[in-house]
Amino acid sequence: MAAVAVSPAERDGAAQRVAELQSRIRGMQATTLESPALPTAPAIAAVLPGGALRQGAAYSIDGSSTLAMAVLAGPSQSGVWCGVVGVPDFGMEAAARFGIDLERLVLVPDPGAQWLTATAALVDVLGVVLLRPPGRASDGDVARLSARLRQRGTALVVLGDWPTSEARLSISRSEWSGLGSGHGYLTARTATVTATGRLGAGRPRSARLWLPDGAQAFRVDETAMPPRLQAVSA
Repeated sequence: MAAVAVSPAERDGAAQRVAELQSRIRGMQATTLESPALPTAPAIAAVLPGGALRQGAAYSIDGSSTLAMAVLAGPSQSGVWCGVVGVPDFGMEAAARFGIDLERLVLVPDPGAQWLTATAALVDVLGVVLLRPPGRASDGDVARLSARLRQRGTALVVLGDWPTSEARLSISRSEWSGLGSGHGYLTARTATVTATGRLGAGRPRSARLWLPDGAQAFRVDETAMPPRLQAVSA
């Protein structure tokens, strides 16, 4: 094969185009751990990668509406507008007790087949959006919504699976308290919450949390912490 002569100007132009392309790719692949953090409740920060809820990132939760409310509570208490899509059983009374500001909460209980459109619309104007998808989104739809999250700096919290989630939060060893010998009311709950990073990146992070405690607050169960960590947190 004959060699093709390339002028210095052509080489410089090609190198510049490659550099620009690499820069664009790095921008699209930039980890959300480098993005600004949203106000995050200390109990949730204890398990999230990077110790905070990040703008432009998606998170998934294994089915627990209470845990989802705990994730929303920190940003909401700090004045961030939140939205809830596709969760018709979202408990407004419980949300208010847990510290979610109902005056800064937008609900779309049953968007039907338009759930992705409704979610994208809220992502454009709100800081955090909670979604329960009724089905699987296409790869193209997921990519477009992910780009929108990054552009708007919105965090997406999904009840269920989501392919681009930065972390998946799950509950194990849940225990309620408040009942006596056949009487009383359930007043508090402790649970082990574990966050697993995307594609298994990093070690899972776990903490024993009150979800909620007797005062309807979300916090770390310090009695379950090692003595040294209890002393540091005191």
